[in-house]
Amino acid sequence: MKHNYLDNIPLEEAKERFFSLVKKDFLLKTETVNTQASAGRVLAEAVYAKICSPHYNASAMDGIAVRAKDTYGASEKEPLILKKDQFVVVDTGDIVPKDKDSVIMIEDITWLESGEAKIFSAVHPWQNVRQVGEDICMGDMIAASYTKITPALCGAFLAGGVTSAKVVKKVVVGIIPTGDEIVPPTDNPKEGDIIEFNSSIFSSMIKEWGGESKVYSIVKDKKQLLKNAVLKAKAECDIVLILAGSSAGRDDYTCDIIKECGEVCVHGIAIKPGKPAVLGKIENTAVVGLPGYPVSAIVIMREIVRDLLSLYSGCQIEKEPTVKAVLQKRVVSSLKYKEYVRVTLGKIGKKFVAVPLNRGAGVVTSFTKADGILVVPQNSEGISEGTEVSVTLLKSKEEIENALIVTGSHDVLIDEIKDIMKRRGYSFSLSSSHVGSMGAVTAIKNGNAHLGAIHLLDGESGEYNLSYVQKYFSSGGAVLKKGVGRTQGIMVQKGNPKGIKSIKDIENCTYVNRQLGSGTRVLFDYLLKKNNMDKNKIQGYRNEEFTHTAVAALIAGGNADCGMGVYSAAKMYDLDFIEIATEKYDFLCHEESLENEAVKVFFEILESEELKKRLEMMGGYSFE
Repeated sequence: MKHNYLDNIPLEEAKERFFSLVKKDFLLKTETVNTQASAGRVLAEAVYAKICSPHYNASAMDGIAVRAKDTYGASEKEPLILKKDQFVVVDTGDIVPKDKDSVIMIEDITWLESGEAKIFSAVHPWQNVRQVGEDICMGDMIAASYTKITPALCGAFLAGGVTSAKVVKKVVVGIIPTGDEIVPPTDNPKEGDIIEFNSSIFSSMIKEWGGESKVYSIVKDKKQLLKNAVLKAKAECDIVLILAGSSAGRDDYTCDIIKECGEVCVHGIAIKPGKPAVLGKIENTAVVGLPGYPVSAIVIMREIVRDLLSLYSGCQIEKEPTVKAVLQKRVVSSLKYKEYVRVTLGKIGKKFVAVPLNRGAGVVTSFTKADGILVVPQNSEGISEGTEVSVTLLKSKEEIENALIVTGSHDVLIDEIKDIMKRRGYSFSLSSSHVGSMGAVTAIKNGNAHLGAIHLLDGESGEYNLSYVQKYFSSGGAVLKKGVGRTQGIMVQKGNPKGIKSIKDIENCTYVNRQLGSGTRVLFDYLLKKNNMDKNKIQGYRNEEFTHTAVAALIAGGNADCGMGVYSAAKMYDLDFIEIATEKYDFLCHEESLENEAVKVFFEILESEELKKRLEMMGGYSFE
């Protein structure tokens, strides 16, 4: 099958072409209607994800699903030929069959007349596969009480199976969701179903920008059905947005349909995420083909559709302000694209600090958690740690200035403290990032956070945390504050089908690990050494996740047999649990931060009966 591959036009040139086209025969119109979007409303209680997103192993690319081990040895000099029974053709979002563990991109395959596939490089397990819980894990807090719902947050609720949330003429924007696998919002999707939440995000954005949305029924991947829907929307709306189908897959018809009915001026923009966008016009109606991944589409909405609404509404939509911030972690970028990186922000002393978030195009929570957007210019290899950068704000500067920055090891108690703060009506908020215990030590040492959550085992003394503070803060400047005891152990599938009883039993199992520098990883490596076990023989040792719930989600979903984590995560996912140790989960604090009012409140809540009751319900915590 032949594909028309995408252009790579710089953003400003793409916008110039598009707006020159749509301005021809342009007539200003406005309309007034009520919308059903929840954006702008305020939550009455904390919202927790009811399901994982994705809730099944999904292909991240158009290509073929294979077993990674079948590809080992493939190279440019010695390509491999895969037989028909060694692969399954998949599109982006398709289920990856149970006996397959990776996907080869369609662009990396040469098809033989026999139907066999020639490949020129090997893939590793889970490459190009969106694993269960990659975006959202069941039980994660998506938003705390009394949070104002943003457009991206509305989508995150639906992605997490949360179906209820509280809500001169305007420009009418038609939104057409597409895809055979797309289904209306539900808290009980079948395997292979993808919840349609993009239209809720974009409807909400349009409302914020003064427009009105008209969402059409989901259109299956049939060219004539999509063409009929586009022509209907064109007749009823000022602007038409087609969701997904803008790339070069076998069921991507957006570009062809716009060409047949009107004119395409751009297909492929030199930005990341957002490259596959299609910009065109049918008669007097502007038509935009949005990428299927939500983050990619949100970037196109912000960079192009917002300006289009400004033109069609006759008024300039205000853009967000920017601040200067110090980048806490290096950002690597491609020379080919102008890249948009979501970051969290906080003010430590007199400086703003920016921490990059997950950059996956399908990770909608990177927008719900983000405080701002950092733009890496095209033709740049990235930005070094410690560099002062300009960040476009997604939240008010006042809110960011009043945020308590907590970094380090992941635990749900931080989310619970955040919710209690919200419910008590404090003017400050809490912003957290999961960078592991050693990441917390570095952040506190460099003055990039107020608090750092740590649980670092000293292999010599068997004590937690104190020796690391003495080593890295030998001249003082930091204080170790008591937290809680946590039960760490091995999480296994319900019923323990592999019969795991101790750390020695995992050698014949598939393991999912925590990231390097995390306290759980330090404990696991200590146990391997203590038991004279070779980490290179642990299948999945390099399969790393950043939270306990992410590890639990993969085990519950059948992607791994076991993994180290805390009891509360195992209980949440109804997993069996082999207790290993009770560790100290403490908080590292710079001495100057002890006088911070938000820090004082944090420690007051940490010792409160209210938090203790919440944690006792989860299980696996001790308070002495």
